[in-house]
Amino acid sequence: MATKQKLGPLRYDYSFPLRIGPAHHQAERAAYPEHVAQMVRQALLTSPGERVCMPDFGCGLRQLLFAPKATGLSATVELMIHRTLDKYLGGHIVIAAVKVGDAPDIGDGALQISVEYTLIETQTKDTVTLEVPIGGN
Repeated sequence: MATKQKLGPLRYDYSFPLRIGPAHHQAERAAYPEHVAQMVRQALLTSPGERVCMPDFGCGLRQLLFAPKATGLSATVELMIHRTLDKYLGGHIVIAAVKVGDAPDIGDGALQISVEYTLIETQTKDTVTLEVPIGGN
């Protein structure tokens, strides 16, 4: 006979960006999977030195705006992403894949970055996709 796995209570965390809900006048909350996706975006788009109390936090993908499109750019970006997410979100996610390629709508002017991961707490899979503008040739 199969038994149902009992799941714990739903976990909520503060949403990002922090905002006050109009109905209850308290900080808005996000379900845990959405909160982790928000943390992934924060880690990728924050530049090192941007946070005073954590000066080494962040991947710095926005710095790619001034990077020339070179042959090793995709591999470098993948390595930057793996390092950042392993260091800061290693207790929340296991990275399955990082895919870096040209953004389909923009072409050579941006990279499309897709991070596939598994939430450790719930063992569910999720993906975060970003488009980051980059410099020219």
